[in-house]
Amino acid sequence: MAFVSNDSQQISLNDSTFNLTEREKRVLEKSWAKVFADKVFPAIDEKIFSVLYSEKASRPNTPVNVIIGALILKEALGDTDDELVEALMFDIRYQYALHTTSYKEQPLSDRTLSRFRARVLAYETEHDVDLIHECVVKMAKEISEFMQISPDMQRMDSLMVAANIKNLSLLELFYTCTANLAKIMDSKGATLPEEQHHYIEKDDLNKCIYHKRNLDATERTIAVMHDAEKLIELCDKNGDFDDTSEYQLLIRLLKERTIIDDGKRRLRSKDEVEKPSEALINPSDSEATFRYKAGEKNIGYVGNIVESVGDTGSLITDYAYECNTYADNQFMKDYLDNQSKYPDGAYLVADGAYSGEQNSAIAESHNLKLVTTNFTGRKPDEIYADFIFTDDGHYLIQCKNNCKPMECTYDSRNDRSVAYFETRACQSCPYKDICKPRFLKNKVRKEVSWKAVGRAKQLQYMKTDEFSKYARFRNGVEAIPSLLRRRYKVDKIPAHGKFRTRLHFGFKIAALDFQKLLCYSNSLDNCASKSEIA
Repeated sequence: MAFVSNDSQQISLNDSTFNLTEREKRVLEKSWAKVFADKVFPAIDEKIFSVLYSEKASRPNTPVNVIIGALILKEALGDTDDELVEALMFDIRYQYALHTTSYKEQPLSDRTLSRFRARVLAYETEHDVDLIHECVVKMAKEISEFMQISPDMQRMDSLMVAANIKNLSLLELFYTCTANLAKIMDSKGATLPEEQHHYIEKDDLNKCIYHKRNLDATERTIAVMHDAEKLIELCDKNGDFDDTSEYQLLIRLLKERTIIDDGKRRLRSKDEVEKPSEALINPSDSEATFRYKAGEKNIGYVGNIVESVGDTGSLITDYAYECNTYADNQFMKDYLDNQSKYPDGAYLVADGAYSGEQNSAIAESHNLKLVTTNFTGRKPDEIYADFIFTDDGHYLIQCKNNCKPMECTYDSRNDRSVAYFETRACQSCPYKDICKPRFLKNKVRKEVSWKAVGRAKQLQYMKTDEFSKYARFRNGVEAIPSLLRRRYKVDKIPAHGKFRTRLHFGFKIAALDFQKLLCYSNSLDNCASKSEIA
């Protein structure tokens, strides 16, 4: 299938809009379809997806901008794939929004959307390039220009995205992985031992998990573990199942949850499990991880949102999506590394989880002011804010009492400056009870890091009126996670795996941007109506 761009949509004499009455045309012009057709659809860059198709002359592809636009409408209007295809056939608003009113047959079928998603996922798996992210961010940039929103005022926040899977017990996890391998072996003609044959029988799950509660769960788990070992031995003899996901997941489970002790396999204790947050939770989604946040256990992924704000409204101009063990300050670093020089006065506000001296330095190199509103970790005394270091942050030059050290060394292992002062100067210092230096026989030793100085300056800054203004500005981004959960059902994505769920997450972000654009366009119409009345 060859790539053909759909950059011009010629109106035919049989265009369906010609059959509308004047009243119907006015209603159509005032609907969401008009805004989508004029602003969103032209902003979709088809060339991004040309890599998914053959360079040879062959049958042309379904217009990519129609597919992308349809997937955005699907999330914006809460449709399923089937409902979307049917709506495009019979609802002129969908046809008008996607510029297909002159088509004799609408270009989407029941397989078009799923095949396109499969192409995008296959390309991302092979090349590690997220085409949907590239398209959505570029589209957001064009919409922000229309809404007159510059990147000078930005705010960032993250949200946990549920993996939509069950948190299996250890017994359920072992049984499910073992049964999955037994079934795939049976389907390919392998002969199962009589002791493990029950795994392919109907209702065996209920019999093993729920009908034997009088037996100890640990003992039952050990029995399933030994069955898993026997199946693995059978698979290793012929090697026919090495590439199956069922075999690989069972191998992973045995590696993570069991250990060979004195020549025998046993279950690992809770403390013996390495990287428990990354251990297998459910074979339905092997990439899902868990993380405790705000006292709750979250299983799945984490999304990061960058919202640009202007006088006319706000828009999500960038996003990221990773396993939920990904740190917020790493999201910030990834975002800043991809930015260019900002105009004077630009700032980015986020909560304390995004803080870090390295991130502040990167932001400063881009002429961007990074403000973090909450303070995480241990709070240093504010006297450290007046300590002066060299530009590289390795050596202390002057303390709060304007005393300069006699000598100073850098402890690279602990990233600290080790300074030595005169005993007489420190004994008369009014800050010695707070500073708490170490008095030696002939001198005074003080260890301090430039990070502590930066954190102390942050504490001082948090008491200013300017900081209060930034804190109020950041609070506005809290609405985004709530909207994504309530309206766009981000915790109920009908897919498993990081790449698949990230694809849906990207379209939900695009749908939310479309809603913000629609609100802005409606406000312009209201202002125009009031001007006419006046």
